[in-house]
Amino acid sequence: MLSEEPRRRRWWVHPIVSQRLQKGQFHTLYFDLRHNPEKFQGYCRMSVATFDILLASLRSGLTFQDTTMRRSISPEERLLLTLRFLATGNSFASLHYEYLLGISTISGIVCHTCQLIWQRLREAVMPTPTADDWLRIADGFYQSSQFPNCIGALDGKHIRVKKPPHSGSQYFNFKQYFSIVLLALVDSNYRFIIVGAYGSTADARIFCSSRMGERLRANQLALPEPRRLPGSSASATPFVIVADEGFALSPHVMRAFPRRDLDDRKRIFNYRLSRARRYVECAFGILSNKWRVFMSSLQMSPQNATLVIQACVILHNFTRIHDVPSEPEVAPFPTTTSLGLDHNPQGRPGSAGLAVRELFADYFISPEGALSWQLNSIRGTRR
Repeated sequence: MLSEEPRRRRWWVHPIVSQRLQKGQFHTLYFDLRHNPEKFQGYCRMSVATFDILLASLRSGLTFQDTTMRRSISPEERLLLTLRFLATGNSFASLHYEYLLGISTISGIVCHTCQLIWQRLREAVMPTPTADDWLRIADGFYQSSQFPNCIGALDGKHIRVKKPPHSGSQYFNFKQYFSIVLLALVDSNYRFIIVGAYGSTADARIFCSSRMGERLRANQLALPEPRRLPGSSASATPFVIVADEGFALSPHVMRAFPRRDLDDRKRIFNYRLSRARRYVECAFGILSNKWRVFMSSLQMSPQNATLVIQACVILHNFTRIHDVPSEPEVAPFPTTTSLGLDHNPQGRPGSAGLAVRELFADYFISPEGALSWQLNSIRGTRR
């Protein structure tokens, strides 16, 4: 069989693409946007000042050398293109016509910039917590949700992706589509503390096999020593993570009582836990609303999709640090269900986890820990 001759290129640069410096969206719009802060915020999902801080942090990694054949793409254009992709979820083909760059060039720019955002900013906006950090997070949860000794709200979110080739059912979830699970621990300021992206499977199995779960079991998260609940004279209580019914109960992970045979004491505990757990649901809602690349399926490999997820998490924390939040701090999802993870019971919990949950349940109905409105709240929602 005769081999076919390679197809000759019709152009070195397509005539339309060759007009990038005159008609490309960056060159026609960028400077006008900088003089209109509200439009810039809508276009990039961050203020001009925050964009400049971000650009200064990434500039050296986004600067490439000009050659005799062509000029390199500027750091400003690379960053703006990436932010526009994350903010809208537009396809690379659509961005090709807007920015007049090749599709493969856009793909390379987006993946490289997302990787750089994760590498350069992770330690600055999502550092590994110390014991003092955990105490600060716990104080924040107590002030905002009246749940003491809480060091984070844990949940997972399915990020839809196209079917990876030869992956079998690895990324196929119980909702009948392919996804990557973003497992996240969130503080009371809706900032991500620890995150991980994994193939689609049950949430408890993901958590158990994750680095976060392994470090928690090995007592390597630098958690503070147990302390008494505010105003209580009972024994010291360990610091805990609040989660939904999909996670296994343990001394450091609290989940609600099963929904059958609930008395007022158990209902109050479930109500108080849901008040703290809603912060992770709010964080996922804010993340998806700001970075709308998550509104549709990610048309890329799992490796590149993971880079996009990691970059959006970093940018979420970065903008919450440098920009005054403009979105309402209201949970866009119900607080009685998890975000896309199944609720299969994870077997019998250990006695240590049960004992810790009982301590919290007793505290929440005691004079020291009760809220004036909690009884009316549970009775008003009782079926």
